[in-house]
Amino acid sequence: MSRQKVVIGDLAGKYENPIAELVRAACQFTSTIILEDETHRVNAKSIMGIMAFSPVQGKSICVEASGSDEEEAVQSMAKFLLCAE
Repeated sequence: MSRQKVVIGDLAGKYENPIAELVRAACQFTSTIILEDETHRVNAKSIMGIMAFSPVQGKSICVEASGSDEEEAVQSMAKFLLCAE
């Protein structure tokens, strides 16, 4: 299992439809990807889960992945959430 803490960047400013694009990015990996904050733990491949999770700028979360491509998945999701190039 791979984990990384992230503070979410300005998703709404960078992406046209941030929730759908976040799910699309997660679905590129075979690993199970979980986003977690103090009160929620959701599957990053679930659009309904992500909508309930409400990934807003400044929110501190943990990205966790387990599977054959877990390290790449965590790095890619962290980069997406940070709004890094």
